[in-house]
Amino acid sequence: FGASNIEDLEWKLILDAYACIMCYRCQEVCPAYETGKVLSPAAMEINKRYYLNAAGSKLAAGDKSELPLTEFAISPEAIWACTAFGACIDICPVGNEPMRDILQIRRSLVLMENDFPEQLQTAFRGMERTLNPWNVPPTERLKWAEGLDVPTIELNPEPEILWWVGCAPATDARAQKTARAFTEILQAAGVNFAVLGEQEQCSGDSARRAGNEFLFNEMAIANVELLNSVDPPRIVTTCPHCLHTLLNEYPEFGGNYEVIHHSQLIDELIENGRLMIEPGTNQSLAFHDPCYLGRQNDILDEPRRVLTRTQNNLIELSRNGRKSFCCGAGGAQMWKEEAEGNTRVSAERFKEAQEANADILAVGCPFCMVMLNDAKNETESNLEILDIAEIVVKNQGKSSSGNHH
Repeated sequence: FGASNIEDLEWKLILDAYACIMCYRCQEVCPAYETGKVLSPAAMEINKRYYLNAAGSKLAAGDKSELPLTEFAISPEAIWACTAFGACIDICPVGNEPMRDILQIRRSLVLMENDFPEQLQTAFRGMERTLNPWNVPPTERLKWAEGLDVPTIELNPEPEILWWVGCAPATDARAQKTARAFTEILQAAGVNFAVLGEQEQCSGDSARRAGNEFLFNEMAIANVELLNSVDPPRIVTTCPHCLHTLLNEYPEFGGNYEVIHHSQLIDELIENGRLMIEPGTNQSLAFHDPCYLGRQNDILDEPRRVLTRTQNNLIELSRNGRKSFCCGAGGAQMWKEEAEGNTRVSAERFKEAQEANADILAVGCPFCMVMLNDAKNETESNLEILDIAEIVVKNQGKSSSGNHH
């Protein structure tokens, strides 16, 4: 599994070493590098090239490489500092993909060497035993919905949309508020929806980004089997990581679904006149693009359209859209201590939000919510951090909200 030596990488990733033009753009946009961690995607490509220049003829003759990648290309510490943010791939003028090397090396460390940060063990164990990294038993999967009328797929087998709630909204106290707000929106708009309830388990995103490909495969196969039996016309998620995994990674397991983000569904409901929004007070609002929503899946306009309808005053952060900056949670960083550096990735991003002078910071991802709130708690800031769904509920028009109180 994965790559421990350079010949274990697929040919394209080996060729990257020679394609690299040493412009260092990948390094400049890397959240780990920018906050003082030891990771430089450019240095990794250049180190690969030096090694191949020295040992290439031996390797070409079929000899094994003498050193593992972690001894010349990139250090183990740097491997675990990556947030799988993807900006290095997005910005590279020659199409290199350094993040893919890093994830391949992680796979080898986890599955072949059993060598990975201790804190990830808890998340792995949770996904193995209770089917989610928070270690919450499936019987408590619907606790967040107490007092709300949230139909499961057993009660409503033919919904117009299946809501994949996700582990965070089901288990994390802060993200549960997003789930409750989104429920209110679906009910106000008269959407015929259902959730999987106790049958829902983690999509496996954190397992795959942490290099535990074996665990990801098990979860993906089980989820695809379940989803194919339900056969939903569409799936909505409030978590971009779930969206990315279900939409882009499940097809290789035989799961092909139309998957949308809750900001897209809200935008559609407003467009179709099913949801009324009244522009709120003139508080200024900034939007933090989650990396798995914006850059990885190109969902940029819908969240902004929704937010502009709630507040006329939408401010862009200095890095936004496809060039947004990381919250620090991706690449399974959510489950471990951040690598040593000058500052936390989340603190860097929160500072940017403060500099924008907004009253509210809107997010569309439960991981971003956790990380940016943690960063906020270390400051004196009054900046309010809310999910798009929570902001919409605050500004719901009178005509649509009369029927569900």
